[in-house]
Amino acid sequence: MPQFPTLDPELAAAVTMLPEGDFSDLATSRSTLNGMVDTLLAGLSFDGVRLQELTVPGSGGDPDIDLRLFTPMDAEGLLPVLLWIHGGGFAVGTAESCDPYCIDVVRALGFAVVSVDYRLAPETPFPGPLDDCYAALIYIHSHADELGIDRDRIAVGGQSAGGGLAAGTTLKARDEGVVPVAFQLLEIPELDDRLNTVSMTEFTDTPLWNRPNAIMSWRYYLGETYAGPEDPDVSIYAAPSRAVDLTNLPPTYLCTMELDPLRDEGIEYALRLLQAGVSVELHSFPGTFHGSGMVATAEVSKRCVTESLNALKRGLRVLAPTL
Repeated sequence: MPQFPTLDPELAAAVTMLPEGDFSDLATSRSTLNGMVDTLLAGLSFDGVRLQELTVPGSGGDPDIDLRLFTPMDAEGLLPVLLWIHGGGFAVGTAESCDPYCIDVVRALGFAVVSVDYRLAPETPFPGPLDDCYAALIYIHSHADELGIDRDRIAVGGQSAGGGLAAGTTLKARDEGVVPVAFQLLEIPELDDRLNTVSMTEFTDTPLWNRPNAIMSWRYYLGETYAGPEDPDVSIYAAPSRAVDLTNLPPTYLCTMELDPLRDEGIEYALRLLQAGVSVELHSFPGTFHGSGMVATAEVSKRCVTESLNALKRGLRVLAPTL
């Protein structure tokens, strides 16, 4: 394992126990992740939280989409909601893998979370995964009353590739003008297929995520017709960093990790949002790497979770004590 002098000591102690990330072998990547998730979910407590499994229509002629709706057991009135999109380089992962996170959000903030089980690349390249996320957004907005959701307090969020899908979904929502997204939560987002930032160029062997994996991820997601970073036809909904106009987007929380190839594209996106007049809270956590939140006992990981929850609480105007 390469040495990174600024790596947080608590994270450094755990790095050797983390799985190797080789995105070129998707079957193994999926199997490894699913095995970790099974272990994580074993004995997971749903105390105080109600889970509803929904199947909703896809976009146009697309297949139906599975959603997981989490609400407080004692919920009263219409609840603010976070539409949450899981990570996994557009090609691995499941909505169920985020159950612990969704439960934590419901318990900490007392509102609803909808987790989207979108189709994965390369079997379903763009725009399929994005269309699934946008269709989920349309559904929870149009069925807000029956779901117990406040349609004026909808946030869209995600982590890693899920953060990129969240940014793309929010851009599309702005352009379509149907759902007024109140807040976006972009955690270590994957935003730019051009792969030309300093962090993306330098971090070729960082834990869990690195430049070779990022290259494979975009090839899977953008499909066989993708002509590479110089391709002029890549949609802004696929790679939000390509968007020229970032005005009229909702207030945003965005976080990055120091030793993450995605670091600079996240910071640059946050700066461009600010320059476009969007209210942005940006955190770049020192000594961390992409996915280092898996080491949940590390103090910096706890701080990441707390900052994100507090930003979400403020973004959806929830009157709850600061965590």
